[in-house]
Amino acid sequence: MAVNEIFRQQIVAAKSKKAFDGRAAVAAALILIIITFAGFGPVYYFVPGKAFSSFRWMTHVHALVMTLWIALFAAQVYLVRAKNVKMHMRLGLAGVGLAVLIIVTGVIVSIQSGKYGSVAFPPDIPPLAFMIVPLGDVVVFGLLFAAAIYYRKTPAHHRRLMILTAINFLSPALARVKIEVLQSLGPLYFWGFPDVLGLVILGVDTWRNRRLNPAFAVGLLFIIASQPLRLMISGTETWLAFAAWLTR
Repeated sequence: MAVNEIFRQQIVAAKSKKAFDGRAAVAAALILIIITFAGFGPVYYFVPGKAFSSFRWMTHVHALVMTLWIALFAAQVYLVRAKNVKMHMRLGLAGVGLAVLIIVTGVIVSIQSGKYGSVAFPPDIPPLAFMIVPLGDVVVFGLLFAAAIYYRKTPAHHRRLMILTAINFLSPALARVKIEVLQSLGPLYFWGFPDVLGLVILGVDTWRNRRLNPAFAVGLLFIIASQPLRLMISGTETWLAFAAWLTR
């Protein structure tokens, strides 16, 4: 009887862990969708016809790719919860292609923003200096996604790394949410919220599983560490010269 009770408790614990993984992924998907439309809705999705057509064509391409990525992320979360692993894996191949397009178009749009300016760039910071922020987001995404693909046969790592790719993309949308009090906080706002969200998920995940997932911890630390590093580099002569070369 005692042995059966131990097995029963282990099964319940395992189901609880999987349930939390699923809820965390669903929460990440919902937050990403809500914040994306809150930030990009007024400045892109819901912009009237003439103003909408004034955007550079690469901006439209990047927006389309990112919209498809968010839809794919939500679909993948649903498929995992529905235990449709085969379809999840098939769509994963499409995800690799989309990720490459995100990186390529993200780099181009970041460079164009550095050259021509962007509504998301702080008015008191030179565009060439701030260009490192969106470029850094693209680099961080690329490395996190590559790690998620590497660990695709280790579901616990793969799921958490994919959640981190969603958390990484919150800051560009938050930077466009025009709430003056929040905007005045600058990086403490558009980086701080995703960082705190990631730390909360990490803390609850560790508590529920009674162990720290190393992939999630290292990935989140990588996101957070990249932020002050970008700010430190942004004003250096080396970066400004490199940014000027990119925007020639």
